[in-house]
Amino acid sequence: MIAIPPNIELDEGELEFSFIRASGPGGQNVNKVATAVQMRFDARRSPSLPNEVSTRLQKLAGSRLTLEGVIVITANRFRTQERNKADAIARLVELIARAAEPPPPPRKKTKPTKAAKERRLVAKSLRGTVKALRGKPGSAD
Repeated sequence: MIAIPPNIELDEGELEFSFIRASGPGGQNVNKVATAVQMRFDARRSPSLPNEVSTRLQKLAGSRLTLEGVIVITANRFRTQERNKADAIARLVELIARAAEPPPPPRKKTKPTKAAKERRLVAKSLRGTVKALRGKPGSAD
């Protein structure tokens, strides 16, 4: 079981791993050993996730989400399968934790008070007189 902070537990059996060859540095090791991890998690049908968390998770996943609702995470940062597997799990846990946070309440529209409008108009007229005084003497017609 993988614990995710706000009381969600994810069964490791829901994660499907496949190992592929990684690109990038690593010399001959890259050409011989499949160290990159491709992890698949079915966010749409997971019994561990509440519906609202699952919905937010699918929105957060973006391009990592397939049409079937499966999140695919590819990890190839490290040179060993174990570290890449742990990295993929950590990235999924972080994504689910972000999805578990409730969205902020919508902003309420407010109007400026009467006093604020009055202060703005007074400031505008004062600024206008300051600018009018900058002209040449006698040209205030």
